[in-house]
Amino acid sequence: MLVGVNDDRCYNCGRRNPGLWGFAPALRALGQDMGFVPFVIGTCVVLYALTLLASGGDIGMGGFFSLLSPSRQSLFLFGASGAIPVFVADRWWTVLSAAWLHGGALHILFNMMWVRQLAPATADLYGPGRTVIIYTAAAIVGFALSSFAGAFLPPLPTASLPILRGGQFTVGASAPIFGLLGALVYYGRRGGSSHVGSEALTYALMLGLFGFLMPGIDNYAHAGGFGGGYLAAKLLDPLKPERIDHIGIALICLAASVIAIVVSVLHGLQFLG
Repeated sequence: MLVGVNDDRCYNCGRRNPGLWGFAPALRALGQDMGFVPFVIGTCVVLYALTLLASGGDIGMGGFFSLLSPSRQSLFLFGASGAIPVFVADRWWTVLSAAWLHGGALHILFNMMWVRQLAPATADLYGPGRTVIIYTAAAIVGFALSSFAGAFLPPLPTASLPILRGGQFTVGASAPIFGLLGALVYYGRRGGSSHVGSEALTYALMLGLFGFLMPGIDNYAHAGGFGGGYLAAKLLDPLKPERIDHIGIALICLAASVIAIVVSVLHGLQFLG
């Protein structure tokens, strides 16, 4: 039986608003992720350029991983998270904004490569709306855990050789990237595909090991992001079809992230004045 774009329910599968009020063809033209990957990459690149401009002459050019790194002041201005912004400056909303900022050229390059690889795969299994929700939830949990650990938990195993410590200042898309991996792992455990789950778990373990071996990696944010993504995926249930309200919630998540960045800049100007 044919289904029209204005029908409120599919007669075959029961899905609500199957034609999305006639906008389905335009949305499909954006790709499986409905343009989420270009949005993430474009926004992160623009913000990275703005943080470099705001750094003036204080751009890091030293080590391999600090090449073209924005100043801490500019990252704070645009919404870096961590113990100091959240618990000292009371900038609690930075758990949303920090995922869109990066601390160097290689930092943003590697993170955007992982977004380009994992987000379309997640959208193919969960739908674009639920992918955005998972991405946002992972960022919030990851940076909230890192900020809390930075304020209240001691470095482990020792202060002289810490491999697990919370962030005083922390940025990057790696927390939500780990959230996408967590969602893919849950998909495998839920019964969607054991191959997908095992491959995602392998990636997560590999990146987690890299984080413990390299200095300056926010492992608390990675762990929190993975857990946040896994729990969000469990609540959203990938084996059930995506609903129109998931798209609405996803748009709210993206709007909240943009607002968090704007509020960070407006609020941060008083500290730089």
